[in-house]
Amino acid sequence: MDALINLLPELWTATYETLYIVALTLFFGGLGGLLVGLGLYLTRAGSILENKPLFFVLNLVVNFIRPIPFIIFLAAAQPLARAVTGSGIGNNAIIFTIALAASFAMARIVEQNLLTVTPGVIDAARSVGAGPIRIIFTVLLPEALGPLILGYTFIFVALVDMSAVAGYVGGGGLGNFALQYGYRQFNPIVTWAAVLLIIVLVQFVQFFGNYLARKALRR
Repeated sequence: MDALINLLPELWTATYETLYIVALTLFFGGLGGLLVGLGLYLTRAGSILENKPLFFVLNLVVNFIRPIPFIIFLAAAQPLARAVTGSGIGNNAIIFTIALAASFAMARIVEQNLLTVTPGVIDAARSVGAGPIRIIFTVLLPEALGPLILGYTFIFVALVDMSAVAGYVGGGGLGNFALQYGYRQFNPIVTWAAVLLIIVLVQFVQFFGNYLARKALRR
């Protein structure tokens, strides 16, 4: 317990790093996933911007990258991360890599959630002359807002998991803290302190995401 008390400054720093990494990856990965997911939905057969060749390419890329285990993806994407961020390790490289992986994971979730929108609602908007942009922002996204919030909440939890795994390759945060001060120094109390903080963080965000989703679904 004394070791944990002495490490409290490092624990709070690691918590901040985790929040920083997850927030940025959620923003960039969520935005990329939304764009790719919209592309998958809009270009599929029978959709408002049907484009079979483009859908085939997007679908192929998502199916190719999404199943790769994240620890392997970290190593495989390291040269690309180094080219973009200037380093293959550290928080900037980790943020880039996690955001890239999350984009393709989120894309499929976005596509599946958009498919839950009743086709009749889209047809009604088209029948009154609404164009694709108007349909997307005034019909499609608002109708799918509740499921999308739940999808992004799920991704947040996955990002916390990814940020912890990234501790193996020089990333900061609670994962690195647990490895460096807990696991490698045979101090389970320190490891469990990091685990409990992650659990509290995930539970809070899950509760908040569920609350927002319920509000969206009741409107």
